[in-house]
Parts: sequence; structure tokens; C-alpha cells
Amino acid sequence: MRDPHRQRAWQALGLGPLWVPRTGDSTAQVVPPALPAATTAQTPIETTPETTVPAPHQAAPSGLAVATAPGEALSGGSRDERWQALRLAVEACRRCPLGESRNRAVFGSGSPSARWLLVGEAPGREEDQTGEPFVGQSGRLLDRMLVAAGLDRERDVFIANTLKCRPPNNRTPAPGEIEACRGHLAEQIRLLQPDIVLALGRPAAQTLLQTDASISSLRGKVHNWRFEGRTIPLVCTYHPAYLLRTPADKRKVWEDLCLAVDALAAHPDASGPPVRA
Repeated sequence: MRDPHRQRAWQALGLGPLWVPRTGDSTAQVVPPALPAATTAQTPIETTPETTVPAPHQAAPSGLAVATAPGEALSGGSRDERWQALRLAVEACRRCPLGESRNRAVFGSGSPSARWLLVGEAPGREEDQTGEPFVGQSGRLLDRMLVAAGLDRERDVFIANTLKCRPPNNRTPAPGEIEACRGHLAEQIRLLQPDIVLALGRPAAQTLLQTDASISSLRGKVHNWRFEGRTIPLVCTYHPAYLLRTPADKRKVWEDLCLAVDALAAHPDASGPPVRA
């Protein structure tokens, strides 16, 4: 009997169909490709020589917590007041030249109480116009990915970027721009207190893990990421924009999503079901 959840995921992500003949019959039937079971790898994180290599089951060093300047966190007021103050600070930010060239800053979207935090690279042209992350083709693909995993974009996740402003011509963020925006992302994580982080693409993964390792070497495993005294499971995967150019890797992203779901279910700080039924 077919698994209806797998069939919905297969259809949402466009993985197929595969046509195979019935045994002893020339009539063909549609069979969805099997989705591999996700398992948490125990391989240590690949790192650069400057980064400490953690042993299995130990926490990887936190990039954002270490790099955030003292006094960066917004103090005073309720959580909602600090969240609103951070939003206003992002909209008014001129810490780097991107603050002058942008049309709109992109703070992020989703639920401030979400258990899932998705971190992308930087706003693109459409995001710069709308002020919302992941719109256009890549946003629609991300929506299908979330639906396939049983997640509601407005309720179950919060989506942010390493940069809040669009780099000209959608180029890769410069190190100085990432550093200038680091405090904003750190404060978002501080207020969100996510139970799982999904890094979308190489710049996001490298920024969070403080490494220059390739995204292909970082994906496929759970990184025990340390942020201000907490250990948060972090999974890296390909950016939706990359999948638009390389659709054959959609299966790998599905594997990473399954891995993140399993990691959240096994996380000792997790509470409640990992995803919406």
C-alpha cells in the first residue's frame, strides 16, 4: 500500500513520476520513487584548520554567539517589544553600504514563536521590492518543500537571511556585509529560541558554522550548534534557487528535510510534535 505522505511529498517536490511495468503485464503504472529514510550521521563536522573539530556527540562552536559584539543584544522591555525594536533597527540600519543601495530591508517572515528557523543567504530582486524573504520562483519552491515536510510557512517556521539587504546583482555577500549584519541575525535567534535550524545554501551554512567547507560536505548530517549556552540541531541543505538550476538534487534536499524532522524529534529540548500532522 502506498504511503500517502510520501506520495504528497513526491508530488510537491516534483520527484518523478517513474513509469515501471507491472510484473507479467505490459500495462504500465505510476510508482513514486522511494524516499530514503533519514538518519542522523555521527560524522564530525568538516572544518577549516582554524576551526575546532568536535568529536561525535559534542557541540560544534557557535559562530554567531562568539562574533556578536558586547552590548549587541537589545535590552529592556518584553519579548514582543524587543522584537519590534529589532525590526525597526533593521529597517533603519546603515551599518554597511547596502543600506544605501537597497529599496527595502528584509527582516524576515513567519511566526516569532516558530520552532523552525530557516536561514538563507540574502534578499534577491523581488525580495528587495517586497520586503519579504523567499518570494518568486525560489519562494514557491520553498513553499512546496515545507508542505511536503508537513510545515506551515506562517505558523511553523520563521525565515530569515544572513543579510537583510540585497547585494547588487544578487552577488554573494561580502565578509564585511555579513559581519555588519551578524548582530541582527544573532538577536533574531536570541528572541526566537528555535528548536531546529535549517541553513539554506553555502553562505548561510558557512556563516552559522564559521567554516569555509563546501555545502556538499556540510549537508547530510546534524550539526550540534552552540548558541549562548544552548545546543541546537542544525541541518544544512541546498538553496531553493540552486534547485531551480539543478532539479536533480531535489531528492537530496528531501533527505535533509527528513533528517531535520528526525533531529527535532530526538532533540532533548524539543516539546510537542516535530511537525504538523
